[in-house]
Amino acid sequence: MEVVTVALSLRWRVAVAFGLASLVVTGLLGFATWNLASSYMLAQREQSATRQAAVNVRLVGESLRSGSDGLAELLTGLAGDPESTIALSRSDGWITVGRQVDPATLPHELIMLAEDGVPARQRIITDGVPVLAVALPVATTATTATYVELFPLLELDRTFRFLSAVLITGAAISALLGLGMGYWAARRALRPLVELTDAAGRVARGDLQARLPEQPDPDLAPLAATFNRTASALEQRVRRDARFASDVSHELRSPLTTMVNAVEVLHRRRTDMPTAARQAVDLLSADVGRFQRMVVDLLEISRTDQDVDDRALEAVDVADLVRNIAASRPEHPPTEVHAQPALVLADRRRLDRVVTNLLDNGERHGGGVLRLAVLRRSGRVRLEIDDAGPGVPPELREQVFERFARGQRAGDRGDSTGSGLGLALVAQHIDRHGGAVWVEERPGGGARFVVELPELQESPEEGLTGQLSSR
Repeated sequence: MEVVTVALSLRWRVAVAFGLASLVVTGLLGFATWNLASSYMLAQREQSATRQAAVNVRLVGESLRSGSDGLAELLTGLAGDPESTIALSRSDGWITVGRQVDPATLPHELIMLAEDGVPARQRIITDGVPVLAVALPVATTATTATYVELFPLLELDRTFRFLSAVLITGAAISALLGLGMGYWAARRALRPLVELTDAAGRVARGDLQARLPEQPDPDLAPLAATFNRTASALEQRVRRDARFASDVSHELRSPLTTMVNAVEVLHRRRTDMPTAARQAVDLLSADVGRFQRMVVDLLEISRTDQDVDDRALEAVDVADLVRNIAASRPEHPPTEVHAQPALVLADRRRLDRVVTNLLDNGERHGGGVLRLAVLRRSGRVRLEIDDAGPGVPPELREQVFERFARGQRAGDRGDSTGSGLGLALVAQHIDRHGGAVWVEERPGGGARFVVELPELQESPEEGLTGQLSSR
């Protein structure tokens, strides 16, 4: 049988530790308080009962010595409390007044001590009632008598129960307060760590401007400063690399245009060339074409590394855009588009590039596009592109969206291999628009590329605000 263990978070571990510590401290304090209070009150009650019994036994002794006939009335008057019991043992038997108790139920050792002239007391329970039994010898000259008085302890027992209930409740409340204070303290103490995790996550998602706020705590200030310096250095490095790629791409456009024109001239005259020269021209034409696409993609990526310009965002009907792109392609892939508009807030040029790159990927690497569908699900616009290829292995389904990642064809050359930047552009464009893109297995075999974007429900201005805040 498999045992599943659930690990508590650090915040809850600290809270539980505070709660347990509070419970232990208040529990020990309550236990000590209960012991001291109960011992003190019980000792006071025993002393009071012993003094009262001593006074009563002197009165009984005087009555016995005088031979008065009012002994029963005297005992009744001495009992006072109806819950009390007075029992007097003489040679002719027991006399009992007050709450009736069978003398045979009294502790034998207690009676024997009193008969031997030794005062004794003992806490006992008679008929379910806790009492303090005080046994004293009666000093007489003619007869031998033993005086026993039972003092009820009901009020004292109720006091003990109330005190114990109060102390237990106080310990439980203290544990809950300790748990709450521990959770609050842990939350306060871990707030910088939460901010650090959030900032690091934003950096990992591409927000290179994420920074930690300045910390007044001298123990946390170096951490925040170090993270901010690291993030600033990373941002500068990425922007420097993007600017370098952009500058290089711009500088390459002019010589690349010359090369493309020269290759076109050579390609038009390839019929007049020897076989070896024609093969060289074909290879040169394929590589120059691939080089041209790579430069264009690098320029696009350098622009994509910047934030989306809000002024370029508009309400775009994805269904209409997909229909137009599909109709303009020679192969004209089959499309499934609903009649109702599927509106998203997007940069139309970038979204057009997303669809085009996915179609190019399916045609070059997926054996052709079998299906192109636009769906609406739970406030999201979903674009599905199915191809007839072998599919993408699970271990490569995230890697294919990285720059210059061409999967199992990474070492191939030729026009059909692509630059390895098309799907990276798709991922960047969709991420900048608050959407998601992934690849999964198509039912029946092959790959299915899925793009989801938030559907535009409100006016473009309201949707812009909501979409930008969700990034």
